[in-house]
Amino acid sequence: MSSLHSKCQRAPPEQGHTLQAPPKPGGVPLHVPEPCVPPRLRPAPGSEDAQAAPAWLPLAPGTPLHLQYLLEPLHPTVHTQRGATATLPCVLRALPRNYRVKWSKVEPANYGESIIIITNGLFHKNYGPLSPRVRLRHSHRYDASLTISNVALEDEGRYRCQLVNGLEDESISLTLHLEGVVFPYQPSNGRYKFNYHEAKRACEQQDSRLATYQQLYKAWTEGLDWCNAGWILDGTVHYPIINSREPCGGRLLLPGVRTYGARDKQKDRFDAFCFTSALQGSQVYFIRGHLNFKEAAQACRNQGAALAKVGQLYSAWKFSQLDRCDGGWLADGSVRYPITTPRQRCGGLPEPGVRSFGFPSKEMRTYGSYCFVGK
Repeated sequence: MSSLHSKCQRAPPEQGHTLQAPPKPGGVPLHVPEPCVPPRLRPAPGSEDAQAAPAWLPLAPGTPLHLQYLLEPLHPTVHTQRGATATLPCVLRALPRNYRVKWSKVEPANYGESIIIITNGLFHKNYGPLSPRVRLRHSHRYDASLTISNVALEDEGRYRCQLVNGLEDESISLTLHLEGVVFPYQPSNGRYKFNYHEAKRACEQQDSRLATYQQLYKAWTEGLDWCNAGWILDGTVHYPIINSREPCGGRLLLPGVRTYGARDKQKDRFDAFCFTSALQGSQVYFIRGHLNFKEAAQACRNQGAALAKVGQLYSAWKFSQLDRCDGGWLADGSVRYPITTPRQRCGGLPEPGVRSFGFPSKEMRTYGSYCFVGK
């Protein structure tokens, strides 16, 4: 018998309980012993290379054998909202000597990782733009979980908690997910005017950021149908189609997210697909009137607010169910109105959405204003 099996101890079943494997179809349960866990996955008290993990840190079901020190997270996706505080769990089951834990964020735009924080259990150092808003939760000595305060749009994505321990490095991946909405955006001078960098900047100016492919795909599954191609965060270009039609690739192509692939970020020009999320403590509201652009902006300022940005209006439509049949000025000079309950006299379209009148002359005294007030 090997040394591994000779050291393996199986706990007896609880009184009155028989350990069983799932029966095969048409068969009977098979009695099986409790699986043996190699000693390296449960360091013994007083071992040279680790302090024993407490009894309340058991092995999670299905834990990969290569994870010697890190616990597999029960929920690899953490859901949050913009402005909230979110914690990404990373717990050790044992503390090896001379170890470090490194947190990093996977950056799809440049196919790299950005270091956020490194700790050896006693001291830590923060790195990069997230530095002022991150800390280690450290609720106990085995806890290396990362807490992010005032979550921002750019915080969404995949994170990695890596245990650095000589030749036995290991890591877990977690995803921070913001509930949000994707919207297409083009400037006042028409479609296909943005190179990649201009599209990125335009989204940021509208309280949003370029969407990821996952965000665009999710928006398509929820009904986004748009015939103009737009940049997304990784530098590729796509357009989502629900109803196949001639001007949008033809009737014979199946619905889906159509792609142009990676394009030249400097020379090629398209629209943008932007992503925004709800901001805690904020509000968008409408002021009725026949106002030109300057008067609309002043009307908001008179109430301690500002003209809403396009992303803020989409967020209020999506998360606060803002529903107005009145066109109103926005900060970029466009006129739009949000509809959550479609009706014939409010555009006549059967789907909910944010309708647009485009970019009329700023001297027109025809519309009200949509104002935004933050916390």
